[in-house]
Amino acid sequence: MDKSQKPSVDAPSDVIAAVATAPGRGGIGVVRLSGPKGALEPFIHGLLGALIRGVCEELHSSLLTPRHATKTHFLDKEQGEIDEGLALYFPAPHSYTGEDVLELQGHGGPVVMQLLLQRCLELGARPARPGEFTERAFLNDKLDLAQAEAVADLIDASTAAAARSAVRSLSGEFSAAIHRLVDRLIDLRMLVEATLDFPEEDIDFIKQANAVGRLEAILEEVGNVQRQARQGSLLRSGMQVVLAGQPNVGKSSLLNRLAGQERAIVTPIAGTTRDAVRETVQVHGIPLHIIDTAGLRETEDEVERIGISRTWSEIERADVVLLLLDARTGPTAEDLAINAKLPAAVERLWIWNKADLAGHKVERSEKAEEGGQKQGAHINLWLSAKTGAGLDLLEAELLRVAGWQAGSEDVFMARERHLTAMALASTHLQLAVVRQVQLELFAEELRLAQQALSEITGEFTPDDLLGEIFSRFCIGK
Repeated sequence: MDKSQKPSVDAPSDVIAAVATAPGRGGIGVVRLSGPKGALEPFIHGLLGALIRGVCEELHSSLLTPRHATKTHFLDKEQGEIDEGLALYFPAPHSYTGEDVLELQGHGGPVVMQLLLQRCLELGARPARPGEFTERAFLNDKLDLAQAEAVADLIDASTAAAARSAVRSLSGEFSAAIHRLVDRLIDLRMLVEATLDFPEEDIDFIKQANAVGRLEAILEEVGNVQRQARQGSLLRSGMQVVLAGQPNVGKSSLLNRLAGQERAIVTPIAGTTRDAVRETVQVHGIPLHIIDTAGLRETEDEVERIGISRTWSEIERADVVLLLLDARTGPTAEDLAINAKLPAAVERLWIWNKADLAGHKVERSEKAEEGGQKQGAHINLWLSAKTGAGLDLLEAELLRVAGWQAGSEDVFMARERHLTAMALASTHLQLAVVRQVQLELFAEELRLAQQALSEITGEFTPDDLLGEIFSRFCIGK
């Protein structure tokens, strides 16, 4: 990436410090410092007492072999021992941030970590903001913006497939695909701009160079990358699945069956579930956020009424609603009333539970005959939450609703802003096809498409967006 194209952010001139390991107790804890070249000398001198005894005037980074662990004592300002551990020194530019980095590895108790951090602050460091280490890596050209976001996605990955996808983005596969598209756009733009500079060549030159054919090939490749990114976005965010229906139709039993453990209380007593019970499960690597809700019915119980109100709030935010019905009774008037109140924009599946008790075979159909009338375009699934029969049909249907494509292994971890940028680029490319005979407009659409794609990797990202992105990281990253 051309550094001159990056946002105009002043180069950091101070030393930042943070606990880089998760809160709580552990065998090892890490305090990380990062600063401009040479700025960590006072910290090494002030912290690593075991190294400096009898070595009065030397600069002590020379006593730390780069990228090698050195056993030492960490001292407070009275030369009392805080802890004994390891120091690792990473001189610029060969570090995560591209600056000088010092990592202090001690015993992982929260008090020890806070004492070490406090000593760093006393020596002149300031607390790192969330994501600031990775932000400095971006500003120092160690990572582009898509790779920097993949760091947070890898940390937050809720499934193995999501973690593998994040690693691919972190290694630069997503960025490389975007850069290839940008390079092809630049070549095409050069051709069009040259034609504008030499108007006597005009449109014939564009035709001879097959500019439109090249543009259509770029548009097709953008579509391919979009599809891979959508799959990656699904791995990252998953899908919100709400279990709804009358009391005692088996919502909690279905949650427990999907989760593979007893997460929700199951009793014959109507209204047992009063508040939403949440569980994330993975199906073919896709995180499904399952929410079991209070049974929907008229009630005078104030606590249950609050639970029912929350159920409707969850339904409004759902990607898909599983409307559970008792296969033994068919849809009752109450079931149909619940179905009528479901938001039109939310996809729904009718789940006929207790198929084993009803003597109904496990199956899927798009329409059901009830009372001589068809029940519309929703999908019907017959299953048994108690035995697990039909669960494979439900999982396949949820993957269909999510848009997951079988064999989508080589996908990129993507965020909503990436999808928006690619959609915008695609729109400008489609407009360029339409405006090919108006060279000035043709050139402008190509420029806007390139700009949209470049925002993904950070060449044209506004400063305020950078702050928003990195603020979502954990403190020590």
